[in-house]
Amino acid sequence: MSRTMWTRQYKQRKTGRLIIPVLCAAFVAYFGFHAYHGQYGINSRERMEEQTARLQAQLGKLQAERAELEKRVRLLHDGTLEKDMLDELARKALNLSNPDEVIIMLR
Repeated sequence: MSRTMWTRQYKQRKTGRLIIPVLCAAFVAYFGFHAYHGQYGINSRERMEEQTARLQAQLGKLQAERAELEKRVRLLHDGTLEKDMLDELARKALNLSNPDEVIIMLR
């Protein structure tokens, strides 16, 4: 009597071969998308450069405004009070003017 050993043989599924490549492609796609569109990605560099330019312009404007304010404070400081500056501030605070003056509102 010959004894033969029976083995089960399974048919290879085509989907089994695709699992690892699909997972790898999803992994690469996920990190590729975030490398381009993420917070520190390639695309955000342009936005950061635009924001830097806008903030530099704002900084220049604020520095000019500060220099003007410091100049005005210097005129009122150390007992060297300028008569024109004092007159301007008094008129502005009291909201008064002479009848023969022309007033131009800047703000």
